[in-house]
Amino acid sequence: MTSSSQKSTARRQSYWAASRSPRYSLLFALPLLLLYEGLAAARPARVGSGEIRNGADVLLHQAAYAIAGPWGPLGLMAAIILLCAWLVYRDVRKSGGVRPGVFPLMMAESAVLALAFGLVVGTATAALLSHLPTMLLATGPIEKMVPVTRLMLSLGAGLYEELLFRVLLVGGLAFGGRVILGLSRATSGAIATIVGALVFSAFHYIGPYGEPLRLQSFVFRAISGVAFSVLYLTRGFGVTAWTHALYDVWVLLG
Repeated sequence: MTSSSQKSTARRQSYWAASRSPRYSLLFALPLLLLYEGLAAARPARVGSGEIRNGADVLLHQAAYAIAGPWGPLGLMAAIILLCAWLVYRDVRKSGGVRPGVFPLMMAESAVLALAFGLVVGTATAALLSHLPTMLLATGPIEKMVPVTRLMLSLGAGLYEELLFRVLLVGGLAFGGRVILGLSRATSGAIATIVGALVFSAFHYIGPYGEPLRLQSFVFRAISGVAFSVLYLTRGFGVTAWTHALYDVWVLLG
């Protein structure tokens, strides 16, 4: 292998490893938080019809409120930001810094994955339900909302649904399976992924803005949950969150 080929291979390997690390993954997800919160804060004043937020965001804030009262949601947000800042700081000190050029590559990867996602998961769904069409698009109340609200909810889905269903739910179930039940890492991970995918799918049919329950879309979302879990485990939180957000943008605004 020539020196230039070795350098090219090393750069590719460096990207795949670095982009999964906290210093890149969490910083890459930060614009999702800022954009979502900015749009959520601006929308009620402009539309005047009450606040609409992503369902996973609402569930997390309701849980925080039940535990800590009125200061719970603010405390939860502060805790998440401080934890992420500490993880990034620790990773930067250990690794020696951040290369800005990695972030455009992560965005390009997320965009490609988002475009491929519907085709791959839709094809898998059609293989299970061959009598139903492959393309599965949202048909619930969200489609009737103005574009800026749909954009806000898409960004929130990428951020908060991945945080709730992949990081907390799947990660917590896998940890509990290993520590409490004594299962192997592979077994606990597989069970957590399947349970998390079913809960993730069911989540989209509850609440005032939930979609009509249909077998086709339920299976599609369950397979999506498995796919997002695999993506989270292999590519980290940042790429998974942006892939989810961009896919939702494509479906809801395309």
